[in-house]
Amino acid sequence: MSSMPEVRRAVVIEDDPDIRGLLVRVLVKQGFEVTQAGAGLPGVEEVRRAKPDLVTLDVNLPDVDGLEVCKLLREFSDAFIVMLTARTEELDKLTGLDNGADDYISKPFSPRELQSRINALFRRRRPGAADPAASSELERATEVQQSLLPKEDVTVDGYDLAGVFRPSRSVGGDFYDWYRTPEGLHLTFADAMGKGMGAALIAATVRAVMRSTGHRHDLDAAFASAAATIAADLDSSNSFATLFHARLDAASGVVSYVDAGHGLALHLTAAGAMHRLPSGGPPVGAWADSDWRQSAIGLAPGDALVVVSDGVLDVFDSVESFTRAVCSAAHGQASAQSASDAIMALAPAETAEDDVTVVVVRRLLEGSAA
Repeated sequence: MSSMPEVRRAVVIEDDPDIRGLLVRVLVKQGFEVTQAGAGLPGVEEVRRAKPDLVTLDVNLPDVDGLEVCKLLREFSDAFIVMLTARTEELDKLTGLDNGADDYISKPFSPRELQSRINALFRRRRPGAADPAASSELERATEVQQSLLPKEDVTVDGYDLAGVFRPSRSVGGDFYDWYRTPEGLHLTFADAMGKGMGAALIAATVRAVMRSTGHRHDLDAAFASAAATIAADLDSSNSFATLFHARLDAASGVVSYVDAGHGLALHLTAAGAMHRLPSGGPPVGAWADSDWRQSAIGLAPGDALVVVSDGVLDVFDSVESFTRAVCSAAHGQASAQSASDAIMALAPAETAEDDVTVVVVRRLLEGSAA
């Protein structure tokens, strides 16, 4: 007889209803049972009642300061506490974490950052062995996820391309997809929030819809149309997806892209400088009536576009240390494949808690071969 999986509980204490709703959705997709409170003292009582494993706590609450709430919680609860603040002058207080919090995040924050921080905290609590039924579902989810990956390598004159993917034990919604165009290349890199078969099926929908926009020349309008289609499915499943969708014009080296909440695409120059590309809007499905701005970078000979999943980010304490490590791993490698493998090695399989995906598009130096 298989045992029931352990239920994790979370309490969200946040006065802003939009932020509170986003926090609840992120935590639900991570498998938490979530309750919420809009002020400090009701939040304390909810934590006392629910006995959660995790509390997200706003610093600026309407009744009691969040730092004081944290001290009250520590009198009776050993839950992980993640504090959120929009006031930069409070960061020095919070970084000391003398009030008993386990971590803090500055507003505005990305859902991906919150998920990574929570994963890092819960790595302290390793789950027990999975039951056979859950293992069978994960095997099926892995098959679905693997089917989304490109079946063949693509080649673009003047460029060296590589993509690698390694599923985690729990299987998430990562995938990448690419295909040749007359001008160069289409690339989609996505992560559907959640785990298991549900995330894999959402990823399959995202891939199919994004492929259907390939014939359209206006990237931002094509992305908006695809996002509207995807959002309907995401809304019914109370989920969202981060995407990095790009088109390469091989002759000029220009990469036009839309980043919807992914935030882990980087431009590595031939000289070894690394610049993280800013996100152009929220994850698809996170908020109704969102829009996304199109941006572009130019790949000079020797430059590379590097897109990485949060399975690598989870290994590091900050986005800055993650960026430095990826730059160090990729710079100076002989090929896009060796650069991808070096980045993948930053998140060893035996410790990784999430899928790990890496794509490298490197423009060759004139006269060199891939």
